[in-house]
Parts: sequence; C-alpha cells; structure tokens
Amino acid sequence: MTIKEGKGKEVRNAKDVARIFSAILKAEEGLDREKEHLWEMMLNTRNVVKEIHLISLGTMNANILHPREVFRPAIASGASGIIISHNHPSGNATPSEEDIEITHRLHKAGEIIGIEILDNVIIGAGGKYYSFVDEGLIKKGMG
Repeated sequence: MTIKEGKGKEVRNAKDVARIFSAILKAEEGLDREKEHLWEMMLNTRNVVKEIHLISLGTMNANILHPREVFRPAIASGASGIIISHNHPSGNATPSEEDIEITHRLHKAGEIIGIEILDNVIIGAGGKYYSFVDEGLIKKGMG
C-alpha cells in the first residue's frame, strides 16, 4: 500500500520521521492501530520523501519481515536510501532483540544492494520514539 502522507517533504532527523509516521498511524482505524505496522520511507539523495509504503501489518506484538519485501519497492522506485519504521502498540518504543536483529540484517542487505538504511524509528505512545541512529545502533543516518 502506498501512503501519501509526507511525500515530497525533506526529512532531516528522526523527529521528522516520527512525526510523519505518527500522523499515518493516527489516521488508521482503531483496531488496526493495535497491530504492528512496518513502513518504509524511500528517499532521494537530498533526503526528500519519494514514496512511503506499508510493507507489513503484523499482530499486537510481532511482525514477520524479510529483506526482499523491504528492498523490492525501494529498488523499483530508484531510492538512494530508506528509513524503516514500525509502531509498538504497547506504547513502549524500546526495541526488542528481534527489532535489533532485523535492523542489522537489513543494514547488511542494504550495503550489498547499494540502498542505505538511514534509520529505523520505532513509534511509541505519547509522541515517544526510538531512533537506531540517535542511539548509535546504526552508524550513519540522514546527515
């Protein structure tokens, strides 16, 4: 599913990313908000949003993900970098071990493919978010 929110906007940091994805989540149905959503934001070389896709809709506490599902739309759109984001319906934005593991797998796959994972932002409750770049779990980022 392609999402129009945020398209054409420049993202400079995790706060910009969290704001866009929080708006997307708020626009969804109440029952869907109780599930994990994994989104992908595809950016050009100037960090302007080309497209946003919902990659996976999971359960209340899990989301099955494979790198091929993440990179297929990024390759098709000609993205130079991507930001992945998902929500934690519990409201706690702290990453799980699975979140950390899949982020590292995606980062390695992106290096091979030539599409950089610029950040992984987890959306929690009350405007809270967790950025893998801000916390040092991904080295580079949008800057």
